[in-house]
This record gives sequence, structure tokens and C-alpha cells, in this order.
Amino acid sequence: MFQTSHLIAELNSYREEFERTNTASADLDSIVGDSQKLFKEMVLRIAGSPSTVLITGESGTGKELYAQAVHYYSDRSNFPFVKVNCAAIPENLLESELFGYADGAFTGARKGGKMGKFELADKGTIFLDEVGDMPRAMQAKLLRVLQEREFERIGDTKPTRVNVRIISATNTNLPAKVDAGKFRHDLFYRLNVVHFHIPPLKERKQDIVPIAEHIIKKLNPKLKQNVIGISSASKELLLNYDWPGNVRELGNVLETAMNFCQSSYIMPHDLPLFFHQQVSQLHESQLNLQAALDRIEKQTIIQALNAAGNNRGQASSHLGISRTTLYRLMKKHGLLDG
Repeated sequence: MFQTSHLIAELNSYREEFERTNTASADLDSIVGDSQKLFKEMVLRIAGSPSTVLITGESGTGKELYAQAVHYYSDRSNFPFVKVNCAAIPENLLESELFGYADGAFTGARKGGKMGKFELADKGTIFLDEVGDMPRAMQAKLLRVLQEREFERIGDTKPTRVNVRIISATNTNLPAKVDAGKFRHDLFYRLNVVHFHIPPLKERKQDIVPIAEHIIKKLNPKLKQNVIGISSASKELLLNYDWPGNVRELGNVLETAMNFCQSSYIMPHDLPLFFHQQVSQLHESQLNLQAALDRIEKQTIIQALNAAGNNRGQASSHLGISRTTLYRLMKKHGLLDG
């Protein structure tokens, strides 16, 4: 009786783990922005392929979203999408987390053993986030899975075969890690078959407003709000910010703003204080730059006039501008007589 109830408990545990990991629901509508059209096409092209995929980009750019989209449009979509953060799991636990262990493998091991993430992802997709932080000893074991499609549980004597697609992601420079001897070159080549690089948000300003509007639609039910959009002044603030935290930071800023929003549109005063401070600093830097450019412009005009014996025609010709433009600039810098 005890053995039967124990087996039922184990089966329920594995079923719960399966349901917990089978959470991929991202489709192409979640990938927003004009600059992302090419990536949408790539997702559709390679979704049905068994090839490994490497997604690179800064933290917060949405690498997991792309991994989920590849799985969502593949013939594996009815099977698990299992996520593993290689940087968040201690090195001494990572092997058992990925590959599981057999009954009695070590003191304190669960009776009957435990399935690892690769086994749970069988017939589906495993997403190895922050793969660049994987310990070198584990890299060899991962390479074997890629080459042989099999692994051994800790304490087991027979291999376990799996049919799983591997998608990995990193915010580090893997080629540099390979050159430094911190990442296996053979594993890098195995992972880097299909490569997606997601640019930071500051390099695709045209995507900020469409992404923000998409986030607002998703947040409305969660926050029990009915925010229609973003005011023009708020859009200007969003576009002038550098977004070091990328899309993740944009989502956090909008959620903060929506909690304080009392109208149908997000207004500048709804945005968090630190956001205003950062934008103010950026504006101040722009003003300082403009002042420096004005000083250089004024000095250049003075030098040209001196070289031309104060002949404005010769000075404008030397500067490559019209006499009218020279007159306007002299007036701007207070260089006209009287």
C-alpha cells in the first residue's frame, strides 16, 4: 500500500512539474516593433527545424520571448517548453537539475530518483538562459547531449535518450569567452547554428512607443485599469530616455505609471521620479553639448573674419556658407558692430 501511494505521489509530482514547465504561449503578436519584422520572418522560417538556436542581446531585451515564439510555431508546441537559468542554479546542483539522478545516487536523494529538465523537455524544447555562465565542467556534458542526444542521470549506469531542441541565450560575448578559454569552442559552434541578435532598445527608438502600447494593453487587466495610451509629452520623454534595462525596464516604468494614472492617458507626472531625473540629466548634457558647439562656432567665425581682414564676402567663402548665413551667425554670437 505504501509503495502504491508513493508511486502515485511521484507521478503527480512529475505531472505538476510538466504542467509548470509547459508554459510557452508567446506568438508573433508579442514581438512588437517595425525593426522586428525581419526577426518574425526568421522565427517562421526556422521554427520547424531541429537546429539549435543561440539568442544574444543585453539583459531585458526579451530573449525568452523569441525562444518561446520559435517553440510556439514549431511541431513541438504541444510538448513542454522547459526554462533553465544557468546563472541562477549553484554549480553543485546544476547537473542534477539538468539531468536528474537515480535512486540512491547520494545521501538525501529522493526515493526512486528524479527527472531532470532535459528529460522533462523530451519531444519539446529546452531553453538554456545565460548559457555563457555555465561552468566549464557542465559544458562537456551539454556537448554530449547535443552530439549524442543522450545523457546519464547522476548515479545511473545506463544512458537516457531524449528528443529535444535546444535554444540558448546569453548577454555575454561568447566568442570572447571562447578566446579566453572560459567557454568550449566546440560547444559554441554546436549552439551557434541559428543566431538571433536582439539590439538594445536604445538602438531601435522607433519600437519604443509600439512596445509601450502593447505593454499597456497587457497590463490593463492585471491592474484593473483602462488606459488607452500615452500622451504626446510622455512619448517624448520615453523616446529621450536611454533605457539601460531595455524592454524589461520599459515595462516596469509603465506599470508604475499606470498605478498612479488617473486619466485615460499616461501623463508625464505619472512617470516615476527617477525617470524624470535621468531625462533631466540627459537634457542637461545636451544643453552642455550645444553650448560647447556654439563656442566652437563663434571662434571659427572670428578666425575666418580675422584671416579675411574682416571682409565678410571672403570669410563666408572660406567657411563655405552664404553671406546671409554668415550675417545671421554673426548676429547670433554678438559679432556685429554697434
